[in-house]
Amino acid sequence: MMGWTLGRYFFFRYVTITLWFFVGIFALVFIIDFTEFSSSAAGLPGFTIQIALAVSALRVPMVMQQVVPFVGLFAAMATLVSLNRRYELVIARAAGISAWQFLLPACIGALLFGLATIGLLNPIAAYGFSRAENLETSLRSGQSNTVSAFSAPWIRQKTDEGDTIIGARAILNQGLELADTVFFRFDAAGDIVERLDAKRAFLRDGYWELIDLTEFRGSSEKPLPSTRIKTNLRPEIVQERLARPETIPFFELPAKIEVARSFGLRANAFAMQFHSLVALPLLLVAMTLIAATVSMRFARMGQSATMILGGIVAGFLLYVVSVLVKAFGTAGFVPPVIAAWFPVIVAMFFGVTFLLHKEDG
Repeated sequence: MMGWTLGRYFFFRYVTITLWFFVGIFALVFIIDFTEFSSSAAGLPGFTIQIALAVSALRVPMVMQQVVPFVGLFAAMATLVSLNRRYELVIARAAGISAWQFLLPACIGALLFGLATIGLLNPIAAYGFSRAENLETSLRSGQSNTVSAFSAPWIRQKTDEGDTIIGARAILNQGLELADTVFFRFDAAGDIVERLDAKRAFLRDGYWELIDLTEFRGSSEKPLPSTRIKTNLRPEIVQERLARPETIPFFELPAKIEVARSFGLRANAFAMQFHSLVALPLLLVAMTLIAATVSMRFARMGQSATMILGGIVAGFLLYVVSVLVKAFGTAGFVPPVIAAWFPVIVAMFFGVTFLLHKEDG
């Protein structure tokens, strides 16, 4: 059996390399995002380097959450290759320690890395991304309020005052606040009676509160400080329709799912996000097993490039399959729990089967 000292050494080697990969990719993503945002927003009034730095710093955790599986894969491969290059795995195997024993510390490290992503990185990413959206929207507010500029979904509401179609350029506060909005109001005959362009719209209990708006009726226009538009939309319905699941912290997702389903909504996007995060720790363990299939074999300098490339390709294919199945789960074609766990289970079986074949014949 592998001793506690050796197991702890392998574990801290994995943790150290994982942290270096995480910090390195974090810095790279930050530089790229800062450069891209500065080039696109430099001409806007109120732009400063401090705002660009703040927006990029707040957005990077969300990107890092997406690349965590690759960090786990590369860290596991780098750990095993470095142990091989220093003959430490060779000596461990010569001492009778099986692959399962010296892979256990790396798998435990991957599991803890996944739990830290769920418990720490995910809430930081959700809060940071929401704050970054607020800063960017404030910076770009009023620069383009044409219908063609809206990338957010349109929603339609029906009340006793008539139909209203609502569009916005940005969705904030998990769908309860809209920026650079336009409200088209129709009469009973289906004709447009007025258009309201507002810098902000807040969903309150039974009405939309529009701030700093312009009212268009026929050929006339009139600026207004604020107004109210009656609505029968519930916040839960608007959130399910407009909110991005990535902007909701992991610990709030179960409540959002339960409330949305109590209103008869499927909430597939929220459920898919929740189950994907729950499956993330075991996905990182699967990535570690995939890394082990191509990194444990001893090879002289320059002879392991093909195997490492194969591991990267296998990890990338696993990630692509995960994203594809996640899209099916979000659309409702596959139950979210199956869509989240199917790639993980397949990857685990693949890694375990390969290692059993190599180790036990």
